[in-house]
Amino acid sequence: MATLTGIGVCAGVTGGPLLRIAAAPALPAPVPVDDVEAEVQRAVAALAEVVADLSRRADRAADETVAEVLRAEALMADDEELRDAVREHVEGGADAPHAVDAAFGAFREMFAEAGGYLAERVADLDDLRDRAVAVLLGLPMPGVPQPGFPYVLAARDLAPADTADLDPEQVLALVTEIGGPTSHTAILARALGLPAVVACPGVLGVTEHTLVLVDGSTGRVEVGVSAASVAAAGALAEAAIDDNAEPGRTADGHAVKLLANVGSVKNVPAADQAHAEGIGLFRTELLFLDRTSEPTRDEQIGAYRDVFRAMAGRRVVIRTLDAGADKPLPFLKQEGEPNPALGIRGLRVARQRPDVLTTQLAAIAAAADDCGADVWVMAPMVSTLTEATAFAAAVHEAGLPKAGVMIEVPAAALRAADLLRAVDFLSIGTNDLSQYTFAADRMCGDLAELLDPWQPALLQLIAICGAAGRDTGKPVGVCGEAAADPLLAPVLAGLGVSSLSMSPRALPGVRAALGRYSYAECRRLADLAVAAPDAAAARKLMG
Repeated sequence: MATLTGIGVCAGVTGGPLLRIAAAPALPAPVPVDDVEAEVQRAVAALAEVVADLSRRADRAADETVAEVLRAEALMADDEELRDAVREHVEGGADAPHAVDAAFGAFREMFAEAGGYLAERVADLDDLRDRAVAVLLGLPMPGVPQPGFPYVLAARDLAPADTADLDPEQVLALVTEIGGPTSHTAILARALGLPAVVACPGVLGVTEHTLVLVDGSTGRVEVGVSAASVAAAGALAEAAIDDNAEPGRTADGHAVKLLANVGSVKNVPAADQAHAEGIGLFRTELLFLDRTSEPTRDEQIGAYRDVFRAMAGRRVVIRTLDAGADKPLPFLKQEGEPNPALGIRGLRVARQRPDVLTTQLAAIAAAADDCGADVWVMAPMVSTLTEATAFAAAVHEAGLPKAGVMIEVPAAALRAADLLRAVDFLSIGTNDLSQYTFAADRMCGDLAELLDPWQPALLQLIAICGAAGRDTGKPVGVCGEAAADPLLAPVLAGLGVSSLSMSPRALPGVRAALGRYSYAECRRLADLAVAAPDAAAARKLMG
């Protein structure tokens, strides 16, 4: 046995034989170009075919998150500057396949140098290049394996087109050699509810059909496990899928609301099937993704209202636009920053574009009117009491009753009690809070152990927030990946967390885990976990 370590981006433990996606067609030797214009048109037609194929896949995608990602990739292939670059290379003597390769290569270099969100789009550019070259060569692009039995899929990275047709009944988990938590692989894995690990060096060196266990919470991939271990993991996963519709609570009845994370109304049926008590994180970024103009107020109203109406009678916590810096959006036209992770992102975008926040709050308020849902609004990347106070005032001015902030930086966690005097609730984003607490970039696989949600320093910050919530009688939730870890759920409850929001797929396991402990036991385990010397010791407390 061997253990590989990457970054867990979608919780869950499962096992099975590992299979890989085959390599894309290789470029042939260059050939002379006799008719420049005909060669340009051949290349442009190949790009158009790629755009059409991705659009068709988007139209038939069952999940709206998958569809939006596919449409975003199609827009990249339909770029006028890309076609101009292809023409320049053909006019310089390159044949169509090599001109396409060179044009994408230039964009690839620019994206890689930009870093952050754009760097994670490099894999999408590579996929688009491979697909266009395959069209020009008259060869099919290798797709996801269809062996007829369940398996773990491994790849250097997965493009949206690869994952669009994934059958969750066959593909048990995803493991990639590169990528990060905001890569399309991570986004799509969460949308599909598949356990996933990215930035996992060595996974492509595993012999195909080797049995592996994948832990999407810790990022660990156990290689060469026994068939009995795989069967045990499968049995636990099956046990977690039940028809328990009871609210989240400990064995003695202490309430911990169990909520779902969604990106659009298409995710609501999965939340309903898992008996979610509401929505703890409604991400609004997908509506803005890769657009050159801001979505109109009416567009936003329609998207928000669909979710609110589908969740009538339940809580919906909607997050205002979480973008900027490492997740740039074209319409914002932001200038480059020396350290994007510490730059203008989340609520800070309102410093430069207050109109974006004002329009979004107005749209949320209009959508919430007579929808039947209990709509709460929260802002990402809040650091100070001044920011929290200003955001709460803007929310209330828009006519919305509940304003909250996300706890993603240590400064906010340390002053949680002050923040709760200005806002109605807190929601802890453990992914970013880990990154900023440990000065460990979420994209860096070598530092994955520092991003472990069991790190005692992170738990201590959560404890500060939980204590502030208990003292003020106001809710404190967790909506990061930590919320989906069944082992950690009792500890988080003991730290004072009043709600956990996660992928719908993780809800049954978390519900069952909470029900095994009394609230007093949760408090005791929480104290021990915070006092533990490291993450491994904290995790061992749960056996």
